[in-house]
Amino acid sequence: MGPLEGIRVIDMSAVLAGPVATQTLGDYGADVIKIESPSGDMLRQVGPMRSAAMGPLYMNANYNKRSVCLDLKTEDGREVLLGLIRTADIFVTNSRPKAMMRLGLSYDTIQAVKPDVIYTALLGFDEGGRYSGRPAYDDLIQGAVGLPFLQAKASGGVPRYFPNAIADRAFGLAAANAILAALVHKGRTGEGQQIGIPMFETVAHFVLGDHLGGLSFEPPLDAGGYHRLTSKARRPIRTKDGYICLLLYSDAQWGRFLEATGKPAVLSADNRFSTFTGRQEHFDDLCKAVSEVTKTKASSEWLALLETADIPVMPMHSIESLLDDPHLNDVGFFETYDHPSEGRMRRTKVPTRWSRTPSSKRRPPPNLGEHTVEVLKETGLSEDTIYELLQSGIVSAPASESVPA
Repeated sequence: MGPLEGIRVIDMSAVLAGPVATQTLGDYGADVIKIESPSGDMLRQVGPMRSAAMGPLYMNANYNKRSVCLDLKTEDGREVLLGLIRTADIFVTNSRPKAMMRLGLSYDTIQAVKPDVIYTALLGFDEGGRYSGRPAYDDLIQGAVGLPFLQAKASGGVPRYFPNAIADRAFGLAAANAILAALVHKGRTGEGQQIGIPMFETVAHFVLGDHLGGLSFEPPLDAGGYHRLTSKARRPIRTKDGYICLLLYSDAQWGRFLEATGKPAVLSADNRFSTFTGRQEHFDDLCKAVSEVTKTKASSEWLALLETADIPVMPMHSIESLLDDPHLNDVGFFETYDHPSEGRMRRTKVPTRWSRTPSSKRRPPPNLGEHTVEVLKETGLSEDTIYELLQSGIVSAPASESVPA
């Protein structure tokens, strides 16, 4: 079992950042109970699917969880949730604080039934600022922290969002880190606490770590930004038949590249490139000169030559070719398995290695309400009570999981 075996998480988050955080905990062995409304997590509806409400974005963020379907707008539904929280160590929500107050699920309420709970509120914006309470989505946060501006600066084109839900995923991993730190504190002191983790501030911290630059100083030394990262030349290098990803960073790497390529005049005769500082200051010209050399051979030839010379180089994959990457296949990064309702599926394994408590994907992504009956039985509710809750619609479960009358 994983290092979090015996830890129970009540996960009332939806869409992406919260589920990324709680799946991380589940991958490490925690028992994650996903609380869903009767309509389910909206991420279930995104992407191609074989069955309704089982889209790939949902499935790839909800392994190692059990789904319980509750109508929290009812008093009985709320009481069922509080009963689950009494059995848990961690509670996670990404609903806005005012919505949690309306539901009667504030920190004070939940602490009253579970004093040592780690109550984790994933917020769009920190409380106390003028944005607090606003909705926050990946595109909005990317724009607000300057990523489209940086994309435009780097490409010389129009502002664009990064083609990955990078704000959600960075935020989700930061949330998992905060939860784990609170769990360490609880193990040391027995104390739970409330954690507020704001998405805007978290991703701004993430971006400014690279790009605060000269604005770190008072007065500023420049207008900010890390030139190498925003250079129009920072892109895969053209070869005779495609592209490779090449980084000539240290002086030693530069020297080996000159030797491996026969010291071409376009590179070796230019003193601007002879030092690390010079290569950073003249990065655009460096990339242009290097590309004149790399155009002379095919990608496969360059990969073999530069790997032999211990020069940092990688192929430029498409999403499809990434699935055939030889290293990922060497380490068993991709797994196929049979999902109970979706059939044969591909997934990525947990990308960490542990000598004593290995992590794994033990449970497939659940269908909506798949574990409602199972989990409620674990809390001590009788079959008659569960049947009444099902009949009233306060809880939901697939027909195959329902309690007989």
